[in-house]
Amino acid sequence: MQRISPASCRILGIDPGLNHTGWGVIEAEGNRLSYLACGRINAPASLEMAARLSFLHAELCMLIAQHKPDEAAVEETFVNKNAASALKLGMARGIAMLAPAENGLSVAEYSANLIKKSVSGYGHAEKEQLARMVKVFLPKADFTSNDAADALAVAICHAHHRQSLFRHAREGGHPRKAKQRVLWPVVDPRLRGDDKKRRAAS
Repeated sequence: MQRISPASCRILGIDPGLNHTGWGVIEAEGNRLSYLACGRINAPASLEMAARLSFLHAELCMLIAQHKPDEAAVEETFVNKNAASALKLGMARGIAMLAPAENGLSVAEYSANLIKKSVSGYGHAEKEQLARMVKVFLPKADFTSNDAADALAVAICHAHHRQSLFRHAREGGHPRKAKQRVLWPVVDPRLRGDDKKRRAAS
């Protein structure tokens, strides 16, 4: 079981969607944030649902293998009046949580309002405002879509809140009782390998 460390941490932020899933990777060391990479996964609309979910899973696993994050953070699903759309988004979000957990990463969940407030100071900021503030935190960020910018915002939000999660865990509290939710993966170490060996192999 992987634990949250207060030291330098590589974070994968994910903004899940069935058609477009944004992702962003940053390095957090104390209050210092560094941009590493970002992008968007575009699942072919021509594929059937199961195949699109499989495609998303494979792409996320490939990104994790490539960038070797220490922790992951996912935006929570908002309540959608359209039940069918909410169900589809929920399935994509499940894949966005499954892929990191399978690879031994802790997965934190944050609401859209908390992400916006953490990055822009306003819980109802528009996407353009949020993208501008992401640039303030990460001047070198090179995103060409709102999905990628949103994913970087998720990672920034986690960087701001992970220290409180670490203190909460250190004091004996369970992460699920904290303001944010963290899912601790239960993965056989033989399946995911030793983290230090993964880093050394890169």
